[in-house]
Amino acid sequence: MGKENGSSRPLEGEQLLLGVMGDPIRQSKSPVMHNAAMQEFGLAGSYVPLHVKGENLEAAVEGIRALGFRGVNVTVPHKVNVMACLDAIDADAKAVGAVNTIVNDGGFLTGYNTDGIGYIRSLKEEAVPDLSGSRVLVLGAGGAARGIVHALLKEKPAEVIIANRTLENAHKLAQEWAGLGKITACGTDSESLRVSAAKADIIINTTSVGMFPDSGASPLDASLIPEGIVVSDLIYNPLKTRLLQEAEARNCRIHGGLGMFVYQGAYAFEFWTGRQAPAETMRQAVLAAFGV
Repeated sequence: MGKENGSSRPLEGEQLLLGVMGDPIRQSKSPVMHNAAMQEFGLAGSYVPLHVKGENLEAAVEGIRALGFRGVNVTVPHKVNVMACLDAIDADAKAVGAVNTIVNDGGFLTGYNTDGIGYIRSLKEEAVPDLSGSRVLVLGAGGAARGIVHALLKEKPAEVIIANRTLENAHKLAQEWAGLGKITACGTDSESLRVSAAKADIIINTTSVGMFPDSGASPLDASLIPEGIVVSDLIYNPLKTRLLQEAEARNCRIHGGLGMFVYQGAYAFEFWTGRQAPAETMRQAVLAAFGV
């Protein structure tokens, strides 16, 4: 993938300490994926899950510095709040307003966001080669949604509609990026969501609804999914969420979160190591962890 960045490469033979912070975190396959990548390059060290509650986030980030971690990924629900704990924020992450990757250069912590570029790459490769002119309904307005919507607007869709349980948050996001394209907001009450879903070419779930262990849940009633559109879910555990199963039953083209997960991780790996990430090895490691 060869993404260039300003981070220094770890010294040869150095123990590489990496991890992922979130709450919950036991469902994450990031350790399996990144440890496979490290093994391919013969890099000594480990990538570990870090269960961090919100009230402990600042202390946990200081721990990364104190313990000499080269870097960490950041997942729900910390992608926005972690920004206040860092020394610097990459320009793209600042524009997005969320961080999912931290790089530690000698105690100086910089935040990046690889969610958006990872997601768009996967969506275009696996489901929609050309996003221009599409009407896209995005479910959720949190840190993950910010990365996806910001990257999506660069693809020149006809309209992006953000649906969120707290309508005010969806409106704020729509207003913030109004200059980047046509972006509107709606609530998740049945009527406004029905109207928005009915005109969508693509529906994207950026919420954690339907993620393991609550795999029986869905962020959208199946009756609101139009026949034959593209339905995408950022969740990769399970590989096929209830939302995607119900969309498939309505003859939709479905796009799961595995590709985004692999690519956002690959970009992060390159920030930490300065090496081109072995994306296919990373993908196969995750699939093997699911027994596929």
